[in-house]
Amino acid sequence: MPTSFDRQNIFAAPHARVVAHEGVGQIDFSRIVESGALVGGVNFIDHAVLPPGASIGRHRHGDAEEELYLVLTGEGLMFRDGEVFTVRRGDLIRNLPGGTHGLQNVGDVPLEIFVIELRTESR
Repeated sequence: MPTSFDRQNIFAAPHARVVAHEGVGQIDFSRIVESGALVGGVNFIDHAVLPPGASIGRHRHGDAEEELYLVLTGEGLMFRDGEVFTVRRGDLIRNLPGGTHGLQNVGDVPLEIFVIELRTESR
């Protein structure tokens, strides 16, 4: 089954400055892949860079959406389902279907993440 996505350099992809889920400040954001471009159960794959002090506001996805954050650089404070914890380069964080989460850059360098949202069976 052919798809429209083959490869993309995430650093060369066009990025926009956006406020993410009513967070603080603007982040650099690029939607690398959308669901129709892949065969598997991926809703989207994003690349985002949060400047110091910026955040992705706390938000909830649907019961059939599971999201993974991979921290590429920097350090942040993750809010997930009532828990607050520090994340840093190399951390892979699972956001459960129907869960609430958000992320804030608490460092003095950009916090860069890769976000993958997967379709799941409804609970």
